[in-house]
Amino acid sequence: MIDIIVPTVGESISEVTLLKWNIKDGAYVERDEVIAELESEKATFEVNAEKAGVIKLREIKEGDTIKIGDLLARIDESAVKPEQSVVGSKQSAGKSSVDTVTEKKKKETVIFEKVPDASSADGGIKASPVASAIIADKQVDLTRVTPTGTQGKILKEDVLAALANPGKKAFAGSELFSRNVRTEKMSNLRKTISRRLVEAKNTTAMLTTFNEVDMNSIMEIRTKYKDKFKEIHGVGLGFMSFFAKACAVALAEWPSVNAYIDGDQLVYHDYADISIAVSTPRGLTVPVMRNVESMSMADVERKVAELAGKAKDSKLTAEELTGGTFTITNGGVFGSLMSTPIINIPQSAILGMHKIQERPMAVNGQVVIKPMMYLALSYDHRIVDGRESVSFLVRVKELLENPEQLLIGKDPVKTLLEL
Repeated sequence: MIDIIVPTVGESISEVTLLKWNIKDGAYVERDEVIAELESEKATFEVNAEKAGVIKLREIKEGDTIKIGDLLARIDESAVKPEQSVVGSKQSAGKSSVDTVTEKKKKETVIFEKVPDASSADGGIKASPVASAIIADKQVDLTRVTPTGTQGKILKEDVLAALANPGKKAFAGSELFSRNVRTEKMSNLRKTISRRLVEAKNTTAMLTTFNEVDMNSIMEIRTKYKDKFKEIHGVGLGFMSFFAKACAVALAEWPSVNAYIDGDQLVYHDYADISIAVSTPRGLTVPVMRNVESMSMADVERKVAELAGKAKDSKLTAEELTGGTFTITNGGVFGSLMSTPIINIPQSAILGMHKIQERPMAVNGQVVIKPMMYLALSYDHRIVDGRESVSFLVRVKELLENPEQLLIGKDPVKTLLEL
């Protein structure tokens, strides 16, 4: 019998949360098969079976908190692997084409028969036949309808309630004039986010400076080269690569923005490890791109896609979530026009991107409509002075409005003239 214990995931982490059991108690597991997903303060990780055998799970419910080193499950490696139905597999392999066609028709019939009972009223939303008829006849706005049927199915009573109460819509799973209050246990990740945000506000002299950038040049480059870029590099050309590379150049020129305070010491970094804020259903994560100054645009885009995918699937490792020297967050994807981002400690600064919006701008005495984005730089005034913070943001703006400077870090014409 082999004991599977909760592994150590960091020096400061003493407990984790069980997110999900991937197998059932008493099932036969293969070696290295994932048996559970756990969440620590910093990341989500998987626990694998060390040997093949029949597993006995400890009585822990999903969402429960368990200590590092606690018993998670036991595997009986001496158990005999259940024999698979050889006859059944042979029969499946030897099915005639007639059997296949018959089965296909049977499946199609099942799908067809489900339609009248749970028709799609709009965009895949299921509704009973009577409810569908009323919705079509009365042109009911489905955002006003609260489904009460099984699996979110809209019933006749739901539509009639919406018609009887125009402009009124209860919260999902509730009723009109409800006073219901729900409680939910905080996850370890949410606890960590809460603690770190308060710590950042209480331990840094945080200040924010703003500027705006004309996104026209970058948008023209993306329009002109995005198809070729994807064809050659196998990844889309987004905005993040421009911002990351611009920040890497500016961080090299203004090193205090890329530093942090450690006691009475100032720690400077001769490289740019840029963290990118990624929102997930379980909370905000901030994975790190290492040595952005040494990466190409395609490298950055590939890394962004990789980290975003891992964040979505809760596959980020503790190493990928630690060690950044500067952070970029993009509230614009949610429609934010302007905000003051909070520093990701122990870092000293964070850049906030926002929504691109067309605005009238004065250019050479003429009003011109341009795609503009507000930029916000929150910084720790204990280490970064106003001169450094403003100059850094102005440099980022200059690089974004003149992307050709990302190649050599200078104005090509001035370089040519040796100015």
